[in-house]
Amino acid sequence: MIGLRFAGGCLAAAMAATACAPAAERAPDVAPVAAVATPPPADRTPPSDKLTIQYEQALPNVKGKTFTSAIVDFPPGGRAAPHRHSTAFVYAYVLEGTVRSKLDDEPVRTYRQGEDWVEKPGAHHVLAENTSKTEPAQLLVIFVSDTGQELKIDD
Repeated sequence: MIGLRFAGGCLAAAMAATACAPAAERAPDVAPVAAVATPPPADRTPPSDKLTIQYEQALPNVKGKTFTSAIVDFPPGGRAAPHRHSTAFVYAYVLEGTVRSKLDDEPVRTYRQGEDWVEKPGAHHVLAENTSKTEPAQLLVIFVSDTGQELKIDD
């Protein structure tokens, strides 16, 4: 990582020197560059979401199915790993904050407090994140799943 930063710094210094040189000394087809982006350190992964089961009950009139309610907390800047909910039907309601979400190949959607969505069984939740870097976000999530089934399976 240090080698990458050093190389990036040398490249930036060389480009800046070229960009700052008088026009007569610059190569005619070299454009000045403002900055060179370096990737964030590996230890700066966004904080994760936390799923807490609130209530779980086998459905007495639907053999083999369970109703589960949970709270999902997203810290500021938090995001969930891409995941699936197996064959569960999922209902999500934003209790607090704003959440950006993407299911399968659908477009990215942003949900604010009081808004909701559903996830069909087998859907791939490729993005779920708190849009705020300073405020938490919270969801109420309802699952109707096969009894004993794991509710969230990360990729």
